[in-house]
Amino acid sequence: MLGYLIRRILAAIPVMGVVALFVFLLLRLTPGDPAAILAGDNATPEQLDRIRTSLGLNEPLYTQFFTWIGKLLHGDFGVSLISNVPVITMIGNRIEPTIAIALSTIIFTVIVAVPLGVIAAWKHGTWIDRFVMALSVIGFSVPVFVIGYVLIQVFAIDLRWLPVQGYRSFARGFGPFFERIALPTLTLSFIYIALIARMTRAAMLDVLDEDYIRTARAKGIAERGVLLRHALRNAAVPVITVIGTGFALLISGVVVTETVFNLPGIGRLTVDAVLARDYPVIQAMILLTSGIYVGVNLLIDLSYTLLDPRIRY
Repeated sequence: MLGYLIRRILAAIPVMGVVALFVFLLLRLTPGDPAAILAGDNATPEQLDRIRTSLGLNEPLYTQFFTWIGKLLHGDFGVSLISNVPVITMIGNRIEPTIAIALSTIIFTVIVAVPLGVIAAWKHGTWIDRFVMALSVIGFSVPVFVIGYVLIQVFAIDLRWLPVQGYRSFARGFGPFFERIALPTLTLSFIYIALIARMTRAAMLDVLDEDYIRTARAKGIAERGVLLRHALRNAAVPVITVIGTGFALLISGVVVTETVFNLPGIGRLTVDAVLARDYPVIQAMILLTSGIYVGVNLLIDLSYTLLDPRIRY
């Protein structure tokens, strides 16, 4: 197990290296001048040259790259070109809402979607199965922002149970935190419940036809034990893959939800940085997203070894 873990970690290092090189070259070779953005439209050539020199933009690309990598290894992501605030500080101030939404969405989705998928597979061909699949189709078909506005209309405006917008930190109390996180969580959960429920159903249908399932039933094991202990565990590998990938997508793709509910997360930070050509922030956000993907994939691979020990070898 330890050897497998070390191999997976070592395999992730060159991946992040390639991502870092790609991000650096992509932003350096695209049109646009950070010095001109900082100096404004009325800047003189001398002012632009001083800014480029201070940012190291006049150095060769390879010198800029190794200088940038050296700073990254020391935890220095640079300073925003627009706000002049350290990028790591900006991310630290914005990451809590995004992480909170992603975690609450995944937890709620798993609690709802996995049982739905198991029941749909168990009752394959019945009205229960058709009902679950119809809900999945609806979840895939309706855009996220439409779901968000409908939930705001019902729960915030009509019933007045929940606030419309904003975010409250968990440190300020669970009640205010839950009130602000409930509607974004429900909004994002629709599509992921549909996805994970369908994946769970498909994986369970493949497993339920296996010989060992018929053997377990022939031994007199209760149907609940057959479904959970034998079928679900063996069908869990593709389901865990979708859950892990969904979490990574949530971290990097909550821009619409953060906009609808006015949440100060990293999704909106990324969009603002792209519009302003704030290179240090863009680079940090892409690296952060890539690191999350690599980390989640590593955790998924480790979970495979717990479900199927043959994968370790």
